[in-house]
Amino acid sequence: MKVAVGPDPSLVYRPEVDLEAAKDQGSFRNYTSGPLLDRVFATYKLMHTHQTVDFVRRKHAQFSSFSYKRMTVLEAVDMLDGLVDESDPDVDFPNSFHAFQTAEGIRQAHPDKDWFHLVGLLHDLGKVLALAGEPQWAVVGDTFPVGCRPQASVVFRDSTFQDNPDLQDPRYSSELGMYQPHCGLENVLMSWGHDEYMYQMMKFNNFSLPPEAFYMIRFHSFYPWHTGGDYRQLCSEQDLAMLPWVREFNKFDLYTKCPDLPDVDQLRPYYQGLIDKYCPGVLSW
Repeated sequence: MKVAVGPDPSLVYRPEVDLEAAKDQGSFRNYTSGPLLDRVFATYKLMHTHQTVDFVRRKHAQFSSFSYKRMTVLEAVDMLDGLVDESDPDVDFPNSFHAFQTAEGIRQAHPDKDWFHLVGLLHDLGKVLALAGEPQWAVVGDTFPVGCRPQASVVFRDSTFQDNPDLQDPRYSSELGMYQPHCGLENVLMSWGHDEYMYQMMKFNNFSLPPEAFYMIRFHSFYPWHTGGDYRQLCSEQDLAMLPWVREFNKFDLYTKCPDLPDVDQLRPYYQGLIDKYCPGVLSW
């Protein structure tokens, strides 16, 4: 019998797809046992030590020109074949397959929302940062606000933040830290990773997706908020209005991680059509 260190609220969400043959859903996001746990813990220990206000501000400055690479969306998807996410306890196969799995799960449940299908394909493309030489702890994993005290549902919270200098700084170590109550997540400095990078990249390249899509991309890894119920003291009315969209996306991000890999070649023409509609051509990354 597995004993959890703390509650894992993400397990309450289930997708509207048949995953009977894939995996027992109770075993997703298991941070207490499993063959990948040591690798996952080590990634979060580095993340929770080095993700500080100063670090995040430096990363924003470093990547804001989007001069790393020029490529299309599908070229970025293909790049992810070289990446296995070291923070993910559920999968040990390349992220490109997960991109198509997520998109297809959304397409099956929401056939009338083609922009939502594309979000499934796009959501992890910011992980190309790891292939550009960035350490995985600054690319993957759950996100959290820097500049205030980590809240209860941050994964490994009680065992990984001891060496983070911000928690010794009175400006950043209270519940609100450097923020005003209900300031809105758009005014919160999130830990740096693929979510924030991809959101900024989509704005820079003028993607013509609806606001819900940008919100899903920016906050899909913010599990302590969308699933853990924490950080409500920072949320605006807009954040709470967008929360159901992020939760709806999360169902497919989490529970489509099955080892039955999709026929990517068969799917590419459909998604190329969506790319041509919403984010065509060669983009700045």
